[in-house]
Amino acid sequence: MERTKTCCGHSVGWRLLAPTCTIRYEKDIFYDSLEPLVSPNTSKPILPSKGPILPSKDNRNRTAKLLILHMVIPIAVFMLFCLIWSAQPKERRNQGEQLTNLIQVNNLKSSSRSYFKDQGMIALEDNKGEIQCFSLSTIKVATNSFSDDTKLGEGGFGPVFKGKLNNGKEIAVKRLSFKSRQGIEEFKNEVTLIAKLQHKNLVRLLGCCLDRNEKLLVYEYMANTGLDAFLFDQNKRGKLDWPKREKIINGIARGLSYLHEDSRLKIIHRDLKASNVLLDQDMNPKISDFGTARIFYSDQIEASTERVVGTYGYMAPEYALEGSFSVKSDVYSFGRLPLREI
Repeated sequence: MERTKTCCGHSVGWRLLAPTCTIRYEKDIFYDSLEPLVSPNTSKPILPSKGPILPSKDNRNRTAKLLILHMVIPIAVFMLFCLIWSAQPKERRNQGEQLTNLIQVNNLKSSSRSYFKDQGMIALEDNKGEIQCFSLSTIKVATNSFSDDTKLGEGGFGPVFKGKLNNGKEIAVKRLSFKSRQGIEEFKNEVTLIAKLQHKNLVRLLGCCLDRNEKLLVYEYMANTGLDAFLFDQNKRGKLDWPKREKIINGIARGLSYLHEDSRLKIIHRDLKASNVLLDQDMNPKISDFGTARIFYSDQIEASTERVVGTYGYMAPEYALEGSFSVKSDVYSFGRLPLREI
């Protein structure tokens, strides 16, 4: 109390905060209790006889109103958004999601895009070529809901199914497994790369589908499936006479040369193996599966990574041990293909 005489003696209102106590003085009453909190004679604190000091009724009402406003407004906005979204036709919502996903996947920045619907698919065109985004319902109809009868095989990233579109065109659908090692980054990588590559010895990507947690890649159908089906099957191996083997060897070499030297982008495949070489009805080879491929700059010779991907049986030693890869890595994998054996 001695301190209040020097700092606050002539003030009409003051508050003193100390480590062990708090003292407040006002000219007007600022508490609800009818009894004073401090005895005027002894300066000793006394407790009010009618319970603890509570905020005034007006303050309580104001606080309650603020709490209600903070809770009601976000809920109302959310309900309004849901109402507007549910009012859109279902087909339009699905198409909007697919187009948004497709634009995100390909990172297309062209100012002029034309959208059209044909054979159950949505197409997006710009100066880089045409990429089609298939609806999930179209893929399910084409593959009989991914039935076992349409299953062509299964790779490291998921099963592959044969399908037929409404226009009669046969397709191969790679369905990425939910447990697949290939995530959304590899999926985007494959779509963006293959869309920009055009060569007769590279498999052609027709489109993709991102819908309801499904990640689907739609390719041209290859009648003779993968090269591994012939190399590692006792009955089919005999069909690969030397002229066919030579044709396959030359085709793979031309595809690699295009990736390494002749395309607009310098591509290192990083996972060239028998199952990633597909054969059409005339036994022409086409390199597929670009999920782990990497783009090199024009003057770049090699690169390194801490995340080694691919198949160890086909992997170059420096890549498997140190993560260093280059065009030589693909050439090594090419040499590991058992095509010279008869």
